[in-house]
Amino acid sequence: MTETPDPFTNLYEHPAKLMRAMFAPMTGGMDPQMMMGEAPMKPEDAQAWAETGAKLQTLWAQYQAEQMSNPQALVPYFDPARWMALAGDWYKQMPIAQAEQQKALWEEGMQLWNEVLGQYGLGPNAGAAGGEVELPRKDRRFADEKWRAHPAFALIHQTYLFLAERVEEMADNIDGLNPQQREQLKFTTKAITEAASPANFPLLNPVVMERTLETKGQNLVKGMEHLLADMRRGQLSHTDASAFTLGENIATTPGKVVHETPLYQLIQYSPTTEKVMATPLVIFPPWINRFYILDLNEKKSFVRWAVDQGVTVFMVSWKSADASMKDVIWDDYVRAQMDAIDHIRTRLDVPSVHAIGYCVAGTTLAATLALLHRRGEEDKVKSATFFTAQVDFEKAGELLNFIDDGQLGTIKALSPDGYLDGRYMAATFNLLRGTDLIWNYVVNNYLLGEEYPAFDLLHWNGDVTNLPAKWHQQYLRDLYRDNRLVEADALEVDGTPVDLGLIKTPTYVQAGKEDHIAPAESVWRMKEHFTGPLKFVLAGSGHIAGVVNPPSSGKYQYWLNDGEPRNLAEFRDGAVEHPGSWWPDWIDWLREQDGQTVPATGKRKPGGKGDKIIEDAPGRYVATR
Repeated sequence: MTETPDPFTNLYEHPAKLMRAMFAPMTGGMDPQMMMGEAPMKPEDAQAWAETGAKLQTLWAQYQAEQMSNPQALVPYFDPARWMALAGDWYKQMPIAQAEQQKALWEEGMQLWNEVLGQYGLGPNAGAAGGEVELPRKDRRFADEKWRAHPAFALIHQTYLFLAERVEEMADNIDGLNPQQREQLKFTTKAITEAASPANFPLLNPVVMERTLETKGQNLVKGMEHLLADMRRGQLSHTDASAFTLGENIATTPGKVVHETPLYQLIQYSPTTEKVMATPLVIFPPWINRFYILDLNEKKSFVRWAVDQGVTVFMVSWKSADASMKDVIWDDYVRAQMDAIDHIRTRLDVPSVHAIGYCVAGTTLAATLALLHRRGEEDKVKSATFFTAQVDFEKAGELLNFIDDGQLGTIKALSPDGYLDGRYMAATFNLLRGTDLIWNYVVNNYLLGEEYPAFDLLHWNGDVTNLPAKWHQQYLRDLYRDNRLVEADALEVDGTPVDLGLIKTPTYVQAGKEDHIAPAESVWRMKEHFTGPLKFVLAGSGHIAGVVNPPSSGKYQYWLNDGEPRNLAEFRDGAVEHPGSWWPDWIDWLREQDGQTVPATGKRKPGGKGDKIIEDAPGRYVATR
């Protein structure tokens, strides 16, 4: 029986040929012998590679022509220098190892090489070849067997993981930095090491190399198409956007837009039960994203689930900022929340509402509650629920790496028309999880040429909104950087001093155990500033999946603690774990605040006889780019 040759052996023995194999299509040249060692390439294979090279050249030439004809094209959004500026200048202080450190690094590296080579029966530590390879460092980026099948690729990725560890240790130990500067340096170092992964480079990635050989470079053609499409739109794609249409397969819960201002639309959803809770619910989603994260589809929709529980649900749909909103500040969003509350009260002739604030809209809801209490109007809100929202930003996590004076100046420079393009914010959030949200897609979609999945959550994640520049600067400066919201009367909103200590509204606070945008420790601190009854629940997963977890999914868990824990650590120590979704616990709590029900008639059914409405849900604002 003839032994199957290792497809990488000849290529690895002839690195110059390998280089030409990968890059010749880009230049239109091709070595007819290098692909098969010394054997000549078959004519049909040579033709296929020539066609690949021609396609790549044509695609690139077309894109260059577009750039020359449109100097304002979207390439700057892909400019790494902008993101390094946004991350800060601390990468310039990357520590250079001293002589003794270099010596130790070299010795440890040689020990690693000998250990890895020994697994393959090579080097001074050679063992018996042929057994299962057990490498010292594991990482899911290198989980494919091809990273272990050849000693060269094992050395490549093991050396990378070793060096990444040591560089991050150096960043953590550099002298002369204050805590914020150290965290910035660690964050930027991590971003750089993630970008430097050999998985991201076709010549160093055996999975990409094999795919390229198998398809005769067609993966590179498809990847080039994906890359250029993303460069044209100025944003990294995570999913097939053409697979989703608002109102058809996302944001589908029936309802009507019943109120509209230049800043938001108010949607009222149609009831599905004969009776509903007397007190309606208004949801304030973050204007950093589209509201339909809470209405992705029928199975995942928090909105539809709440409607089915007999809740009259209203949703705010914020307008994506444009030049007309250049003077919008935080006060305007607080006033918008109060306007929505008052409109619902008038429309349904009720004294109060239940309110939910998600993320930044939760921070704003806290200010709204403080203003209502100061003005003696606190009875307008019967209860408040906060999804992964922060009021105390001392422990706000990795986003604190973007709020020093230099970065605020950079962000301001990116907003010449009075608003920050949402693509910058999307890229910033992607940087927080670079391996998962950037480099994974670079490898799969640009290098391997795979098609994008049709995934509603990823589609929502890329459906960006623009932000008013003045509000954004104010929010980052006053809240994230200076943490003034928790100082009594340090801030004024709508002409009224803000004191969170005045808030006595019954409150339900949800935090995500693995949330990296609003860390659970930061969300917990709401307990330290509100003075009314407050129930805290810690949900499994993070900022999105921890919230959007319908009971039917049977996923994750949540923790409750009926004692009097003084901090999150004590909460965890005494907490009781409950399987599945926390939504049923929340609806039980909501009913405890107000158990009265009324018939779902009249204006409880939006769009009925005599009810003037604006348009069907999900409305125009959610579709505005």
